[in-house]
Order: sequence, then C-alpha cells, then structure tokens
Amino acid sequence: MPAPAAILVTGSSRGLGRGVALQLARTGFSVAIHYASRSDAAKETAAACREAAPNPEQYFPIVGGNLGVASERQALFDATVKAFGRLDGLVNNAGIAPRVRADITEATEESFDEVVTVNLKGPYFLSQLAARYWLEHPGESRIRGGYKMVFVTSISADTASVGRGEYCISKAGLAMASQLWATRLASEGIQVLEIRPGVMATDMTSGVKEKYDKLIADGLIPQNRWGTPEDVGLAVEAVMKGHYPYSTGDVIYVDGGFHLRRL
Repeated sequence: MPAPAAILVTGSSRGLGRGVALQLARTGFSVAIHYASRSDAAKETAAACREAAPNPEQYFPIVGGNLGVASERQALFDATVKAFGRLDGLVNNAGIAPRVRADITEATEESFDEVVTVNLKGPYFLSQLAARYWLEHPGESRIRGGYKMVFVTSISADTASVGRGEYCISKAGLAMASQLWATRLASEGIQVLEIRPGVMATDMTSGVKEKYDKLIADGLIPQNRWGTPEDVGLAVEAVMKGHYPYSTGDVIYVDGGFHLRRL
C-alpha cells in the first residue's frame, strides 16, 4: 500500500475542521490536526482520526499555534513538514467569529483587527509558506494531479450581516485570496479551490440555533436543513482525491442551495 498523502487542516480540533479531518482520515490521508488553544479537543480529533483510518501508516500529528502570529504560523508549518517529511495539501479552515456581535455602527477596531488577522491574514500567509515549499519541491505530491490548496470560506463572503461586519469582510478577503493563489500557482501544477459553506451546525452557530431553525423552517435554505461538518469534509475529500482535475479558482458551494436566486 502506498504511503498516505499528508494534509494540514487548520482549525481541525473542532467544528468544520474536525469534520474535514475525519473524512480525510476515513479515505486514507494522513492529517495534521491544528489547534489554537484547545489542545484537549485536538487530541480528541486525532484519536477519532486514528480510529477511522483504514491504513496503519496514516499519521495524525497535533500542531498548535495562533495563525495570526507570524512566528507561531511558521512554527506550526515547520512542525507539520517535520512530522510528515513532506506536505501534499493544505486546507485553510481555521476561523473565528467576533467575540461580540455588534452593529457596524458600534463595532470596535479591536474586534475587526482580531477577526481579520485570524481569518484572513493568517491563512493568506500560511498559504505563502505552503506555496514556497511546493515550488521548491515540484512534482513530489502524492495526491493525484499534484499539490492542492483549499480555502474554506463562508456564504458571508457575499452575504451581508451587519451584526458581524468584520467576519463578512474577512471571508470576502479570503475568497479573493483563493483567486490570487489559484492564478499564481495554476501554471505550476498546483490547484487552488474555494469551498463556501452555508449555515452549518457547529460551536460557532450554537448560540443562534433557534434563530436559524426558524429561518430554515421558513424556507431560507432550499434543501431545508442545517449543513454539517461531514458535508464540508466530503467536499474537501473530492478535491484532495483529484475529482476536479480541470478546475482552479472555482467556488464549490456547500450551502444547501442558499446561494440560488429565487422568486
């Protein structure tokens, strides 16, 4: 059995990232489990991945660090490459919501800086580290079709929520980051795709569950249900398995049809 391809999934200790890590583990990938503050949750994810893995050679190292801090970002990238001896794919998933939902007439610069630093600046420059590494190691990917970079954004990239403007701006910027890296890396045989989730059942949305339960019941989402971490995991799996060979820079919606224009 060939050695497994190695993927770094940021923010994979909980939420959507855990769903992505588990799905990749189920289908034979090694996954670096990243966390910012919850090492206990990262250990739970790693244990679940080991249990789900079909290949005994799969490996699930845990790497910690704040993506918004350059030194920590470099350290977690270096730790990942050291653990695997390589890196075949990157899933930029980690993100935070504002600590306080505030109307844009009241939101603070401190909140803006924190959210944009973690959600946009961090993955943008982590992608730079991955891109540099891949350009120095051409043709060495174990993934069909070459190295792959995924940006997990949000319907907030193009859907305005005035109670969390900084989050929307961070995701809109991340969508452009995907376009930029796709443009830069396409000729190098490196594929970049954006996965845009909708209303997802995670820790981040637990505080507004009642609100969205009602909106979904009233027809907000054509498929009439919440999205799950597994839904995002299946989309990432498809990319990492090379099922979109003639695509780059594209947006893959995982939103139950939310983005459809309807009358």
